[in-house]
Amino acid sequence: MPKRDMLINYVPGEECRIAILEDGRLEEIYQERASEASHVGNIYKGKVTNVESGIQAAFIDFGLERHGFLHITDLHPKYFPGKSKEETERVGLKTPRRSRPPIQKCLKRGDEVLVQVIKEGIGTKGPTLTSYLSIPGRFIVMMPDMEKMGVSRKSEDDEARRAAREQLRELDPPKEFGFIVRTAGIGRTKTELKRDLAYLQRLWKAMETRRKKLKRPGELYAESDLQIRTLRDVYSTDIDRVIVDNAEAARRAADFLAVASPRTGAKSVYHYDEPTPIFNRFGVEQQIESTHHREVPLKSGGSLVIDSTEALVAIDVNSGKMRDKSDAEQTAFKTNIEATDEICRQLRLRDLGGVVVCDLIDMRFAKHRREIEQRFRDNLKNDRARTKTLAISQFGILEMTRQRMRPSLKKSVYKECPSCKGDGFVKTNESVVLDVMRRLSLVAHRKDVTRIELAVSADIASVLLNRRRTQLVQIERRYETPVEVKVLTSVRSDYVALTCFDNRGGLVEAESRVPSGEPKLEQVTARKPAEVAAKLDEVEDDDVAESTEAEVEVEAADVADDTAAEAPLEDEDGAPRKKRRRRGSRGGRGRRKKKGDAENAEAAGDTSDTADSQEADAASDEGNTSDDDKPKSSGRKKSSRKKRSKSTSKSASDSGGGSSSGSSSKKRSRKKRTSQSTTKQDASSATTVSRGYSNRVVGRDGG
Repeated sequence: MPKRDMLINYVPGEECRIAILEDGRLEEIYQERASEASHVGNIYKGKVTNVESGIQAAFIDFGLERHGFLHITDLHPKYFPGKSKEETERVGLKTPRRSRPPIQKCLKRGDEVLVQVIKEGIGTKGPTLTSYLSIPGRFIVMMPDMEKMGVSRKSEDDEARRAAREQLRELDPPKEFGFIVRTAGIGRTKTELKRDLAYLQRLWKAMETRRKKLKRPGELYAESDLQIRTLRDVYSTDIDRVIVDNAEAARRAADFLAVASPRTGAKSVYHYDEPTPIFNRFGVEQQIESTHHREVPLKSGGSLVIDSTEALVAIDVNSGKMRDKSDAEQTAFKTNIEATDEICRQLRLRDLGGVVVCDLIDMRFAKHRREIEQRFRDNLKNDRARTKTLAISQFGILEMTRQRMRPSLKKSVYKECPSCKGDGFVKTNESVVLDVMRRLSLVAHRKDVTRIELAVSADIASVLLNRRRTQLVQIERRYETPVEVKVLTSVRSDYVALTCFDNRGGLVEAESRVPSGEPKLEQVTARKPAEVAAKLDEVEDDDVAESTEAEVEVEAADVADDTAAEAPLEDEDGAPRKKRRRRGSRGGRGRRKKKGDAENAEAAGDTSDTADSQEADAASDEGNTSDDDKPKSSGRKKSSRKKRSKSTSKSASDSGGGSSSGSSSKKRSRKKRTSQSTTKQDASSATTVSRGYSNRVVGRDGG
């Protein structure tokens, strides 16, 4: 059986921290500071300040700074109107929502109501209230305006529950109260229960007397401090030791447990008296600090990543370095088992509430998914907050809800970052500077603005007064409005405060004033094509003047390479082999050959065998280069373009193969293609390649 200890770190007038350890591992942590005392469990006399029918709730002034929130489901039937009104309600049988009248018919502004705080206010929300009052004793909980009796659900022994109910019935408790026997009261003697019942009755009479004397909203009953509340609600017989580092607090704990648990409680209290702080001595401080981290490591090598918002908590499970199992399914299953135990532990430690979404590692077997779901339910049985879990979805996600008892541990320790306001991001300096310049342009042109004051951080001021000084001066001169830059050192980096003044020194709300009416627009007419062409010719002439002699030599070398590539190819036996014409820029490979070309091919002894055609294609590919493979260069001279055209034509005529009847046809087609490519090149300044004969007409950007 694991060893369980309760450590109490008590600093009078400052704070109290209580940790529950199981074999040295932190399982639960409770803390309360004197400056932020909890109001949960306190009973107040309140007054209705507003009734909101849209959300079926009322806001109650009960003496604190923020008003409380009372929903229709937490309103006792004694406040119902007409025949719906009931003075008492049975314990455990709460009136369902559908049977309750609208809240605007139950409460009106100014009505008096007794309320109890069940949840602290979080963020901008006020505390959550209920009109179902409950006053806890050591062994019994008394509930005014209720009837019948019950036993705590935490006790699973039916015989013990039946005996406790019989003992309470023999005490003949008042009929206008309902009672619940607590877990600590099961097995107690009749005398102990009677003494606790008499204490609760005296307490209620004192509350009634105070309520009659109190003329305004205020407190009627206050819960005990954190130490007594924790010993009363959390302490059980399976806790071996209660270790307290303050002598007076240890004495109070021993006195309380001597009454609440006389058999074992008083003997289990110990006083810790060493110079080392108690939480450091037992290794708790390091575990508390780890609960604030975003990533939680697992023993097997995996990890959890926890991100929480105001109403939703997202938990991602990563396998990490876990590779012990034989296959992926077993690895995922074992990692999810370990992650399930740690997730339930982290929810308790961090006191996370709302909707919780757990992204588990995908598992193929339905049996494994059912085991993980059951393990979640078993671990959550020890959680004092109400929880509800759903089945794992097809995406491997388990959804659950957990009651939010109080603000999370992280929010009670940390405050919101003044730079990012909780977002985790701040604007870059460049973005802030651009925004400042736009805002200056927005307000500087106004006639009623005579001076602008700009307050920014030191980093932004450095950029404005150095790199943007010229633009600031231009704005000042253009609109005759001086801009004064102030440097603030204790603000976030993206802080900007722009203030405008008139000639009398008064403030001007210039940024919020946008000119009304239709803006002034001037239509822009496009230029004529001739003007655009002339503009392009001017650009071409400028580019031609920048060409060099080295580029001309490169072009000459390219022409020589093309001429060599036009040499007739030979077969394996040395006979010349005619190349097959490749697809041109405007034709296709499937295009039917001309009749004259077919006759020339027959005269040369060409066949239509598939193998010969493939060999001809391969030879043609070796001698030709596509447009995409040609290197490009810029700044060609017009004179070099003319030389290139002449040399290309000459090389094509010297290297023409095949019959004489086909050469004239090739020359005419070459001239036609050359003229077309030259015209196209002059308009688009790009390289055009005649693929059939590997002749290139190079423009100013060709190579």
